[in-house]
Amino acid sequence: MKTYILYILGALLLFSCDSRTEAEKLIDQSIMAHGGKKFESAKISFDFRDRSYQIFKSPTGFEYIRAFSDSTGQVKDVLNNEGFTRFVNGNAVELDEKRERAFTNSVNSVAYFAYLPYGLNDPAVFKTYIGSTEIDGSKYDVIKVTFAEEGGGEDFDDEFLYWINQENHLIDYLAYSYHTDGGGVRFRKAINRHEIGGLILQDYENYKPSDKSAKLEEMEAFYKSGKLELLSEILLENVLVE
Repeated sequence: MKTYILYILGALLLFSCDSRTEAEKLIDQSIMAHGGKKFESAKISFDFRDRSYQIFKSPTGFEYIRAFSDSTGQVKDVLNNEGFTRFVNGNAVELDEKRERAFTNSVNSVAYFAYLPYGLNDPAVFKTYIGSTEIDGSKYDVIKVTFAEEGGGEDFDDEFLYWINQENHLIDYLAYSYHTDGGGVRFRKAINRHEIGGLILQDYENYKPSDKSAKLEEMEAFYKSGKLELLSEILLENVLVE
């Protein structure tokens, strides 16, 4: 009787420990492949398009810093749990709501992509397993990501697709639909990996479809058929991990 009860308890424990969805398991594997727990304590700095960034994100807090020079002087943008602040020549400046929102979204966007896939387990993130596919001779699991309105940020209605390599669990491709500035769809291909301090950060080619009415789910087919136009490159330079 005792053996039977222990068997039942063990089965229940095993079930409760493995109750994650297939999409959640795949994202967990990808986070581990890109650096896992090291993301939670690392401070990452890099240059991107003539601006310097310092990124820190843990389960309880975050701070993103962007620094550059323009006609107003030395600018430092700080985004953290308390909100957004812009400093010019060391002094905090007041911003209207529109500019503050634009600067916040800009800084947050760079940090989001640089830290992928860390962040895809945030409470506001919904993950769905789409299926498996093959691109350029490699096999992939495809995950769709959407966001809850509460906690999902200004662009909570954006949608993402991630292609996770079945062999090494790294994200080789991603696509997303967005609604700001008239909206659109983009497709990104990882072209270079920075393996520093136990983390893997990636550079991307950034593509857009020639057809402005293209749907997110069509991006893989468009890429395979050569119907995407190279728009830009997302290159992280002078990458450091502390």
